[in-house]
Amino acid sequence: MAWSIAEVARMSGVTSRTLRHYDEIGLLPPAWIGNNGHRFYEEADLLRLQQILLMRELDLGLREIRAVLDSRLDQVAVLREHHRRLLAERDRLETLARTVGRTITELEKGKDNHDMAKINRPENLFEGFDLSPARAAAEAEVRERWPRAWEESRQAVETMTAEDTEEWQREVTAQMIRIAEFMVAGTPVDDPAVQAEMDAHYRGVCRYWTPDAAAYKGLGRTYVDDPRFRANYDKIAEGLAVYQRDAMVAYADARLS
Repeated sequence: MAWSIAEVARMSGVTSRTLRHYDEIGLLPPAWIGNNGHRFYEEADLLRLQQILLMRELDLGLREIRAVLDSRLDQVAVLREHHRRLLAERDRLETLARTVGRTITELEKGKDNHDMAKINRPENLFEGFDLSPARAAAEAEVRERWPRAWEESRQAVETMTAEDTEEWQREVTAQMIRIAEFMVAGTPVDDPAVQAEMDAHYRGVCRYWTPDAAAYKGLGRTYVDDPRFRANYDKIAEGLAVYQRDAMVAYADARLS
């Protein structure tokens, strides 16, 4: 039995664009291509795709994934590592749930007192957020498409201390929340206030590498296309990844083109 690229995209959640990219780089060729140019995949291809997605969850880059698949490493060992990371993610989500619950309590306390809610420890707002998968996804996108930029980013990251990394995570999370507030309010992505946030976002990216308009738009697409990246954004607010991408496109067209 064979499945079309559209069916595989629907079943797996991987976009057709990504599947075509996997074919172009030799990571996941289709079983055959029809006379109309459509790609078709068989069961062995679906199993290979599952392994690719598994290793993406483990934050491996596409070149490393291909090397693993070609070397035929013990998949049980890979699954054990995946299981370990899932347990760690479960613990992180429990922490995140406590963080949100604590914030709700603080807000309701202020509401009951007919006063503005006060957060006793602002740093508690961000406990449990993990932006490292998003950062890894961005790094993979840069490494695959812009190797020189990735080298610049790697050199910049190597100079960061643990305190620098923690501060960076706080800044990024706070900015995501601000952008989510614009989205919920229905603010257009080309609004000056939103674009001011995009300018801050772009300058933050430039701490690691300097994308041109096309590269910055590509990074925005990654926020939507990469499941890990999208999940981190949509933890803040459903639809935030798409809103961020559209705002980045508007910024690139206005400021970088």
